[in-house]
Amino acid sequence: MASLLGKVDDVDIDSGTFKYILIKVHHSPPEGTETSKFITRGYRSASFHSDVYDQVVPGIEKLGLDCECVGGGRIQHNPDTKTIEVYGYSQGYGKADHSITVGLLKAKYPDYNKITFSNDGY
Repeated sequence: MASLLGKVDDVDIDSGTFKYILIKVHHSPPEGTETSKFITRGYRSASFHSDVYDQVVPGIEKLGLDCECVGGGRIQHNPDTKTIEVYGYSQGYGKADHSITVGLLKAKYPDYNKITFSNDGY
C-alpha cells in the first residue's frame, strides 16, 4: 500500500562524510500488486555499509514492509555551504545508482546550492 510506503522517509542522512546505502522498500500485499520506492540512508557512526542497513531494516519490517539494499557509496554533506557530493561504491553491496540518490536528496534539500554525484572514488 502506498500509505505504508509513505510512512518511510525518503532520506535520512548525517552531516560530514560517511557511507550511505540506497534501499528499495516494497510492499507485496496478498491481494494486490507490489508497490515500491527507493530510500537513502547514511550515518557517520557506521563503519561499514552493512551497519547502516542493519540499523534501518528493523524499522521498515516493523511497518510490515520488505527491503533490499541495492548498492552504496559515500556522501559528503556540508549544510553550511549547502552542498552534497555523492560518490564511490560499497564493497559489499556494489555501487548504488547515484542518480537516484541525487534525485532523492534534491527533493529533500530543495534550497541547496549543489547536489551532484561522481562515479569516481571509494
